[in-house]
Amino acid sequence: MTTSGTPARILVVDDEPLMRDYLGELLTRKRYRVKLAADGEEALALLRSEPFALVLTDWRMGEIDGIGLLRAASEISPGTRVVIMTAYATVENAVEAMKLGACDYLTKPFCGDQLERVIERTLALERKDDPFESEGAIPCREERPLVGEGPQMEEVRSLIRLAASTEATVLITGETGTGKELVARAIHEQSSRRPHRFVRLNCAALPESLFESELFGHERGAFTGAIRLRKGRFELAHRGTLLMDEISEMAPAVQAKLLRVLQEKEFERVGGSSTLRSDARVIATTNKDLAREIREERFRSDLYYRLSVFPISLPPLRARRHDIPLLARHFLRLHSRLNGLGPKEVSPEAMELMTGYRWPGNVRQLENCLERAAIVSPGGAVEPQHLPDLLEDHTCPEREERPRWLSSGLTLREMETRLLIRTLDEVGGNRTLAASRLGISARTLRNKLHQIGQMDYLKSGPK
Repeated sequence: MTTSGTPARILVVDDEPLMRDYLGELLTRKRYRVKLAADGEEALALLRSEPFALVLTDWRMGEIDGIGLLRAASEISPGTRVVIMTAYATVENAVEAMKLGACDYLTKPFCGDQLERVIERTLALERKDDPFESEGAIPCREERPLVGEGPQMEEVRSLIRLAASTEATVLITGETGTGKELVARAIHEQSSRRPHRFVRLNCAALPESLFESELFGHERGAFTGAIRLRKGRFELAHRGTLLMDEISEMAPAVQAKLLRVLQEKEFERVGGSSTLRSDARVIATTNKDLAREIREERFRSDLYYRLSVFPISLPPLRARRHDIPLLARHFLRLHSRLNGLGPKEVSPEAMELMTGYRWPGNVRQLENCLERAAIVSPGGAVEPQHLPDLLEDHTCPEREERPRWLSSGLTLREMETRLLIRTLDEVGGNRTLAASRLGISARTLRNKLHQIGQMDYLKSGPK
């Protein structure tokens, strides 16, 4: 049942007829309204035409498996929760499913009582950005802190505050995994639009044929399968914020229509004739060089200028390596708590491996690594053996070679001097942060700077 007392609508997806029929009968007896789908394609067609509170899907199916369905469902129907079923359960599978947005995970075989508990628990979760909520606004409640110290993150926080105080369109650029969506949510949360919806559209996950319908909605009968009126993302985000993730993946034909909405604040649903208005603030993100995309005629220059009124560029994790210990501890605490585990810490050996790695997937890769480590480490500390094999492979091409400033011809005193100066330079002269990174006290750092005659670092810069 839903919180309003109306029986919840559940979509069951399984390519095994006996299992599909069993689940349909079981849930119907529990007074849920149930639809059945034999594969991912049929499930997606139903999701596009009808609202569902929950999707219960098998992992291994045909062309579109459970994870593919989970990804697509998050775009087509953001308010629908997903529970994954599988007979091939592993820790890695569970982590992947939960990271991609699954609300829960069932290992086959399971009994009816187990299924009922999972469904009741999932339906009791607070609804977020539900496109089928006809009245009222759903605020963005997914608040996660921007973790990091030093000049790069301070500049990002300053730009977030400035952006939040305006109504300007924001373009956030950065490599995959640097936290572009987190910055977009922070702008929304700190702005006057906070009480209203934060709506996300992943442009990279939609085929060209669905873009217009997802952005602007469609009228009943607009095309085959359009059996009901559906609001688009601009309509849902009225008075709130619309995040257009990976905007560079948008088809050229749709780019022109988006430009018109940004300029005029007007649009029509697919198959409709009425002009609608939307006061949605647009924040766009991309991991590509849009200047190059423009030169190669894959992105419109006029759309770029309209989007980049307020640009924010996020640094890769390798450019703020001093934040890795802080981030690692944060993610380990977070995922230990979320998974019901006791307090854990990162051993010095494991931390050394992490700080020496280049992290091509940036903060997202680091978080995934720490979540897995929290689950697989049996004791109170994460050790090197609990990290992915990639981190333990010292021959990995992603691992940095020995820095040029550490050569074999240096004395220990010279090496220490260079290390102290380099560390202070990397943290903007912040002696407290430098001491923490070096594993010494601030007082010891001051004494060492006196000893090597580096008085300038004691006279200026943050303490």
